Amino acid sequence: MKQKHLEMMLEKVEGFRYPKPAKEQYSTPAIVAAEMLHFAFMKGDLTDAVYDLGCGGGILAIGAKLLGAEKVIGFDDDRGVLEIARANAKKLGVDVEFVCSNINYICGKTHTVVMNPPFGAQVKGSDRPFLRKALELSSVVYSIHNAGSMEFIRKFISPSIITEYQTIDFPIKRTFRFHTKERQVIKAEMYRIEKSQDLTEGSLLE
Repeated sequence: MKQKHLEMMLEKVEGFRYPKPAKEQYSTPAIVAAEMLHFAFMKGDLTDAVYDLGCGGGILAIGAKLLGAEKVIGFDDDRGVLEIARANAKKLGVDVEFVCSNINYICGKTHTVVMNPPFGAQVKGSDRPFLRKALELSSVVYSIHNAGSMEFIRKFISPSIITEYQTIDFPIKRTFRFHTKERQVIKAEMYRIEKSQDLTEGSLLE
């Protein structure tokens, strides 16, 4: 499936109806989701099991399944948005499992994690549990972060490594009262991270 076709399909995915600012519940735009997922597909990372951490309306999980991932599970601690995610998967005709769980209690093993974690604008460090858990669960992580995060991520994930990254435009629709524009484009960074074979539990920076 071509990236543009994937983007058009993901435009049908509904996001948060009642987003919570403290959790930075911004919907991942279809153009961003399609770019990251198509890149993961071209790298051969969407063939086996895929987890989407903090899945929201399920756009990354659904997109991974559309691109042929064998088994996809989306995790979020918001029961309301998981109902939306299930409806989105049904609308697009894909079989994706959605599980309600706090990020710290997710268990299991998967080949790839795809995620758009909180950037930490409202609660500093809120992306850290996602990175920590992603590397605990998987061999390869695709993640989106605020521009300028490279040095922090490189140190935090060590001895795992960033294999690729790129700066992307991340359009945000007016979501909360403190937003002054109907649409704003911010700079973000997309990372592909490979887990070190020597990584042991507790080795990530606290």
